[in-house]
Amino acid sequence: MVNEGAAVLNPWADPGKPTAERVAALLAELTLEEKLAQLVGVWVGISEGEEVAPAQHEFAEPLPPWDELTKPGLGQLTRVFGTGPVDPLVGAKVLAETQRKLVANTRFGIPAMAHEECLAGFTAWQATVFPVPLSWGASFDPESVERMAREVGLVMRDVGVHQGLAPVLDVTRDPRWGRTEETIGEDPYLVGLIGSAYTRGLESSGIVATLKHFAGYSASAGGRNHAPVHMGPREFADVVLPPFEMALRLGGARSVMHSYAEVDGVPPAADPALLTDLLRGRWGFEGVVVADYFGVSFLETAHGVAGSPGEAAALALTAGVDVELPSVRCYGEPLAELVRSGVVDEAHVDVAVTRVLTQKCELGLLDEGWEPESPAVKRGEPVDLDPPALRDLARTMAERSVVLLDNEAGVLPLGASGAGASRIAVVGPCADDVLALMGCYAFPNHVGVQHPDVELGVEMPTLLEAVRAEFPHATVTTALGCEVSGDDRSGIAEAVEVARDADVVLAVLGDRAGLFGRGTSGEGCDAEDLSLPGVQGELLDALLEAGKPVVLVLLAGRPYALGGYRPAGVVQAFFPGEEGSGAVAGVLSGRVNPSGKLPVQVPRGSGGQPTTYLHPKLGAVGGVSSVDPTPLYPFGHGLSYTSFELTGFESAEELPSDGEVEVSCLVRNTGGRRGAEVVQLYLHDPVASVTRPVRQLVGFARVELDAGEERRVAFRLHADRTSFTGRDGRRVVETGEVSLLVGCSSTDIRWERTVRVTGEDRYVGHDRVLVTPVTASTP
Repeated sequence: MVNEGAAVLNPWADPGKPTAERVAALLAELTLEEKLAQLVGVWVGISEGEEVAPAQHEFAEPLPPWDELTKPGLGQLTRVFGTGPVDPLVGAKVLAETQRKLVANTRFGIPAMAHEECLAGFTAWQATVFPVPLSWGASFDPESVERMAREVGLVMRDVGVHQGLAPVLDVTRDPRWGRTEETIGEDPYLVGLIGSAYTRGLESSGIVATLKHFAGYSASAGGRNHAPVHMGPREFADVVLPPFEMALRLGGARSVMHSYAEVDGVPPAADPALLTDLLRGRWGFEGVVVADYFGVSFLETAHGVAGSPGEAAALALTAGVDVELPSVRCYGEPLAELVRSGVVDEAHVDVAVTRVLTQKCELGLLDEGWEPESPAVKRGEPVDLDPPALRDLARTMAERSVVLLDNEAGVLPLGASGAGASRIAVVGPCADDVLALMGCYAFPNHVGVQHPDVELGVEMPTLLEAVRAEFPHATVTTALGCEVSGDDRSGIAEAVEVARDADVVLAVLGDRAGLFGRGTSGEGCDAEDLSLPGVQGELLDALLEAGKPVVLVLLAGRPYALGGYRPAGVVQAFFPGEEGSGAVAGVLSGRVNPSGKLPVQVPRGSGGQPTTYLHPKLGAVGGVSSVDPTPLYPFGHGLSYTSFELTGFESAEELPSDGEVEVSCLVRNTGGRRGAEVVQLYLHDPVASVTRPVRQLVGFARVELDAGEERRVAFRLHADRTSFTGRDGRRVVETGEVSLLVGCSSTDIRWERTVRVTGEDRYVGHDRVLVTPVTASTP
């Protein structure tokens, strides 16, 4: 790209020059208005339909004509594909033409970055719908998650997208929070390792991964969306922050999104200690920090720490927020006035613009000869956003994430039980509802429900249809029973009659994902307690009283309290996506051997304050309280149709405070069919300077074995993995005794050994060892 009439190539457009030199040359040419234009996005179509972002319509002010709006330039284009049902090729052409007009209409012809959501696949019409992140956690399979992310990223790149707003690295703290489905689990190591894999896959495709929500968002009081966070600095440092550290160091993320939270009274969007001192200073992050949608405005309207859009802009910019999304309200003229008056130093603007332009330069957007047409537009052929390769990955992820919680009665698998598969009743509100398979950021739930005349866009059978296909010789009957939510009990009697005529009953219950109260799970769809929504609990009780074996199948976005029910079997699937019904049906028949493990524990009772398995000793059951918080199914739990034996444990008895120890065991498939076990390594520090969790996951390995096959699983645990935040706020490796535990869940422990950490106490920082490498080899 060259200035009109210029005879020589502008230095900033020369790909042969160093990036820093190019960016500095361009920055020197920009006016204040042109600089600020690089720090904002535009969301065309924001005022149409129901809200898909908080307070969307409150800030949906009419936009000026496009040429006037973009004359100074533009930083980002918001959700060209994800705002409405757009044919992929049409969307790609619109994006290309928009970029072409932008380049032609501005002095320096700087293209915009296009960003989209990709929380469970590309959030676009006709795109593959993958399982939600909570299912990624249940798979305990970082390799498959990385492959999934790379394929999703390649599809996005193909149509001209540059940035993906994923992954979510919030650690589950209270499953009543509606966005629990978007989290990977309640353990920071699991979240960090899986999240880093997704980040790495997305970045490897050329898409800028955006880590969110930084930080503390999932710890909101009472599980309410956007509620204040009451959390001490040690818990924040040891539970909330590690997944972000891991995804930056191990995943190579180039963008971070601040959270909506306010932690101890300070919103992250206005917190320089978090966004500048920690993120950039101690962690060395050099990428771009973007605002969560309207997050800068919320400093004024929701948090009350700013009195005007300009004050909100000043707080956010100086704290370290580079780009206001999804549209301009604060970083435009309100911020410009403060800069012109000297209230805000223009140097802060220059720093943010330098980061934005550096990223655009790295993406090739500043290069001479850059063309707006994406590969899809250049081909000119219909675009398949749901190709066979992605469907195969969706199937793999779904099958590996289904968790068999209970099979005490031995009724499963139905295909192997003889008596169970001739007459099957499939009842419940989620049985014949395709939307029950998807989370709130899947396009059909996120946007498609606002367009009832538009077809779903992807092939996705309901569970009822999948059961009929899985059991072609069985008589399959069905009844709704009740809706997902509400108090209409009129259909329960019919469901009971259908159940009485069957050999086995599949009670398909759970959630319907939505946004801002339009569902039972999803953003803004928080729960008062962990009872099954609506009257689904009453339906389940009635089915159990009918006297036939009942298998409870949960299609949900959070764990629900199940202690009051005794079904013959329980199968949990966390919104398993477009291939999810086949995966669940395969587990029911035995075609798929379940291998998923719980990334969140399942509570026994629905009342009281929910907790996670990462509790200290005082958080466990004891004589000091009449309330027993022991879960019904613990973190890491999941059954199989085969059996596994762990033997041959080996470990040294000393661990140098600056060294490592190998912990190994033999895992053998002692059953009659191929299956996968997740071998889990836990740590407990019984005496420390601050209280420590009774169990903490420090390593895991998903091991697939044929019947009779055996592998030696070896964990290499560095002493840094025992570190925690001490009383002085520094992360320390303390000497003394720790317990290492190996098992198949956080409570199914097969071996324990006391190991002494020797030497001297050590303080460690961001460069510490973050991962426990693991190998599985033939003995």
